[in-house]
Amino acid sequence: MNLLTYIGINAPQDAIRVGAEILILYLVIYGVLCYLRSAVGAIILTCIFFLWAGVGILCKEFNLIVIQHIVTVFGDSMVVILLIIFQPELRRALAQVGSYRWGVGDLHREAIDGVVQAATVMSRQKCGALIVLERNIPLNMLIHDSVPIDSHVSAVMLESIFYPNSPLHDGAVIIRNDRIVAARVILPLTRAENVSRRLGTRHRAAVGISEECDAVTVVVSEETGAIALTYRGKLYRDLKSRALADLLHAVMIKKDDGEVEETLRMLEERNEMEHLQ
Repeated sequence: MNLLTYIGINAPQDAIRVGAEILILYLVIYGVLCYLRSAVGAIILTCIFFLWAGVGILCKEFNLIVIQHIVTVFGDSMVVILLIIFQPELRRALAQVGSYRWGVGDLHREAIDGVVQAATVMSRQKCGALIVLERNIPLNMLIHDSVPIDSHVSAVMLESIFYPNSPLHDGAVIIRNDRIVAARVILPLTRAENVSRRLGTRHRAAVGISEECDAVTVVVSEETGAIALTYRGKLYRDLKSRALADLLHAVMIKKDDGEVEETLRMLEERNEMEHLQ
């Protein structure tokens, strides 16, 4: 008796079916964990899991029949409970799946250089700016409620839009495929509790849009001139021009998640060292 027969697989077709099921389950579980890693509800899910497991072990060890019955009843309703807890995350995930576009937008080095150059100049001038770079998920709903623009990405154009006396300087700019497609865009504000209350509306809006979709946002503070970037719900502050260029190049051009994670990890370590100093 070979191993396949021992585990109940009697034909090559069964082996393929079981392998496909394992692969699908792996991808689903991996995708859910990756999506929840930056969600506030993930902490709640972890607490529920450990609490449920701990109570179950105690009931089994000490024969707590009544509590075990209550845990069983709650276990049967766990799907509904999780749907209620993760309602915002589920709504956001379904919206992303429904509007997902295969292939990251085609953004070239010239556009990246224009964004970095504009951010650097506005940083020196302490001119507030909010630049959103669209990736896989279209931002059509935000564009419809804004001022449409069809312009090539350049530092001069971005600086003129965010000039304090410009009628378009309020709100954000959206860049899609090397083109500035909208200005005066109103972005959703983050509701995350771990975001510092000292941050202004621009930074909270930048974090908010990065929580809702996979866009990358560049922020220039009007008070300090500091440059920040948001990606996957995280805010990376006090970036120099070189670090900003490397991040945008990794995310928007090379599209290498491994390099993005490595660059972000280096930035986090640098920020921690500067904070300790």
